[in-house]
Amino acid sequence: LYFVESGGGLVQPGGSLRLSCEASGFTLGYYAIGWFRQAPGKDLEGISCISKSGESINLMDSTKGRFTTSRDNAKNMAFLRIDSLTREDTANYYCAADPRGCESIREYNDWGRGTRVTVSS
Repeated sequence: LYFVESGGGLVQPGGSLRLSCEASGFTLGYYAIGWFRQAPGKDLEGISCISKSGESINLMDSTKGRFTTSRDNAKNMAFLRIDSLTREDTANYYCAADPRGCESIREYNDWGRGTRVTVSS
């Protein structure tokens, strides 16, 4: 499995971003897709997962409704929208996939390059 994550960049606090995840070499529609992030000096953290049927499942204890996952199977892509960005959202963001579903998404370990999000004024 190979992903190309994109859409990151420098954004001011309070802003929004939509990150993209393009699948390469496989049909994304057969997989649940998860979003993870790793902030500087911190462990990898699960954010959200979208099932094959399009149901979004939170992987964090509390997202406060700021993270929205979606998918476009026809384009072989998945998306993560982040609203009301704070400096604590500064991190590298990654996609993950599992054919079994979101219940197994935390077992993924074939990470790509990710896309960097920096929240700063």
